[in-house]
Amino acid sequence: MKRLLCLALIMAIWPAGRLAAYEYAEVSLDYVAAKAKVRAQKPFQSPRVELPDFLREDKLDYDHYHQIAFRDEDALWASEPLPFRVEFFHPGYIYSEPIHVNEFTLTHVQPIRFVQDWFDYRTLHFPKQIPADTGYAGFKILYPLNQSNKWDELGAFLGASYFRLLGAGQVYGQSARGLALDCGETDRPEEFPIFTDWWLGKPSKGEDRIKLYAILDSVSCVGAYEFIIIPGATTLMNVDARIYFREADKIHAANPDRKPNKTVGMAPLTSMFWFGKASERKFDDYRAEVHDSDGLLMQLGNKEVLWRPLTDPSIMSHQVFIAKDISGFGLIQRERNFANYQDIFNHYDQTPSVWVQPNGLWGEGEIHLVELPTQNEYMDNVVAFWNPKEQPQPLKEYPFSYTLKWGLSEADMGLTFDKDKVTSTRIGVDARDPKVRQFAIDFAGPKLKPYTAENPPQAITSCSANAGISDSQVFPNPYNGGWRVVIKLEPHNQDPVDLRCTLQKGEEVLTETWTYHWSLP
Repeated sequence: MKRLLCLALIMAIWPAGRLAAYEYAEVSLDYVAAKAKVRAQKPFQSPRVELPDFLREDKLDYDHYHQIAFRDEDALWASEPLPFRVEFFHPGYIYSEPIHVNEFTLTHVQPIRFVQDWFDYRTLHFPKQIPADTGYAGFKILYPLNQSNKWDELGAFLGASYFRLLGAGQVYGQSARGLALDCGETDRPEEFPIFTDWWLGKPSKGEDRIKLYAILDSVSCVGAYEFIIIPGATTLMNVDARIYFREADKIHAANPDRKPNKTVGMAPLTSMFWFGKASERKFDDYRAEVHDSDGLLMQLGNKEVLWRPLTDPSIMSHQVFIAKDISGFGLIQRERNFANYQDIFNHYDQTPSVWVQPNGLWGEGEIHLVELPTQNEYMDNVVAFWNPKEQPQPLKEYPFSYTLKWGLSEADMGLTFDKDKVTSTRIGVDARDPKVRQFAIDFAGPKLKPYTAENPPQAITSCSANAGISDSQVFPNPYNGGWRVVIKLEPHNQDPVDLRCTLQKGEEVLTETWTYHWSLP
């Protein structure tokens, strides 16, 4: 009798149309990890095979796909006074690997079937009814982020393992991913894991966070993920993951040509940088800067802070920073002045910086920065990730945990490292010698304030062996209250040059370490 009463209550809560077989279960990372581990013992099978033919990219183009809109009134939990809602993206077009979504409470879990009536197709007509077990392309989470009476997008999960979040006053910019395999390697294609299954936790009234679980699947591995999202001026996402790599025979059963992984990119971030202050490649555009992020910020285990301005290289650049027990890294948007963008449509001054903060010690490994050449702003061409020195072993659980911070202000994100900042980088030819490149690096902050032209800080500079620094000088910058270092670099050949610069007084390091990977424009 109790079981029948419980079932009746569930049927009353979950609307008809998406009611499916439910189970009594407590959804947790252990619950999802058990499913992931079982799946890792079999070869990968793409969910693309489940997509109806008329939804595929050769039948459904960009314009027709974007006619399809989710009906706001049918959002998950819209009929209840709850703090979060979920809307779904229609499967099809380039989103050819549908996800399967479940909803869970403290005691129950059930699938959310595909419901065609939840979408407005406008003038679009499909030849057949879309099956209820098709799944969705992805979903977005809504929350009253900026106004208490307005539902804003808090985040979206769409395509492979990509997702984007927002804090208050922000617009979409860079993305994060679940995992990046062999990104930036020249002797093999990159492998793109995908989120295939989701469990969305139904929030309680007044709750300040939402909990999600996911299975990530790929030819090489399967992962179980827990995401806890806490919205705010800086939105936080706590990530706990367990990865299970497949054995070689299972990998080759799905892809006989797949080589062993060179890099396992954990906590990957993906952004766009076309041009900015440091750009030597010029484009015919009315704007002075176009980028979602303008630098890679890193704090190493020894507390050294590095700032690496981003570039749009003429050929792919793949730079590696060896580090142990990093404190964090992130792709940061430091230029917040609209006047430097003059873009009233894309609002690059409002895109979030994203910081990866490890939970616990990550041990030895590397921070990778991959930059691809681009001719426009429509392609994400920058990737940053952590690659552990000790690579995961087949079927042995590999856990890792971190927090993502999505914010506008580095101070609000907790990125104050007792070091003055690099505020800009500019590069150009020396007017007196076309073989010499000049770098003008601006530093500013409270540690530099006491110094004067009579008692200046010292510039400590260095470069790789295939070039020489012929001169470096330090000048007070009255326009930002800081200091400018001008470096003259003489390359010895056509190869890229690595440079570093800090401002010091005696043994005291006053600033971040500016580091740059220069190559011919």
